[in-house]
Amino acid sequence: MIGVVLAGGRSTRLGQDKIRLRLPGDGRDMLARTADLLAARTDGVVVSCRRSSAIAESGGLRVIPDEEEGLGPLGGVQSALRALREPILVLSCDLPFMDEATLRRLLVARNARPAEAVLTTFQQVETGYIEALVAVYEPACLPCFEEARARGLRQLNLVVPEASQARIPYTRAEARPFFNINFPADLERARRLLSPGT
Repeated sequence: MIGVVLAGGRSTRLGQDKIRLRLPGDGRDMLARTADLLAARTDGVVVSCRRSSAIAESGGLRVIPDEEEGLGPLGGVQSALRALREPILVLSCDLPFMDEATLRRLLVARNARPAEAVLTTFQQVETGYIEALVAVYEPACLPCFEEARARGLRQLNLVVPEASQARIPYTRAEARPFFNINFPADLERARRLLSPGT
């Protein structure tokens, strides 16, 4: 299984590049932190990004550019699946509280999934929300992406039919690992929570 860091966003809502953010802690930027998390649980790590991105292949990380720009995470996951042709553990680069325990839980569920499941992901109990950016995608789900593109669908969490998903329930009380940074207020909250003594 290959780990895929989703780093193709333009960070327009945040106003600065997410992958270069350094939060209180060990000094790593978000790209390095996410890649390290994936490296501990997979057989290799690649970065999914826009073709026009300034991300360089550094630190031994291979870059897979989007085949078609403007599709968001859907385009990134589809391009990675096509390029790699093996299971991928996808992780968005803007999750400051993601941890190894959560990824371990995901992989245990993936290994125990029903034969028909081509996507293993988390679902929040209270809202039904699917964590499509913290998930394992099997190569067999590629036809779902082709069909989604043919229909003009761009929402990643709607690409794979529910009957082909293995879902791990989690509650709001367990939601911290899924907190992501989209807006300046999110960044400030993450900094406060990660600061010593908080």
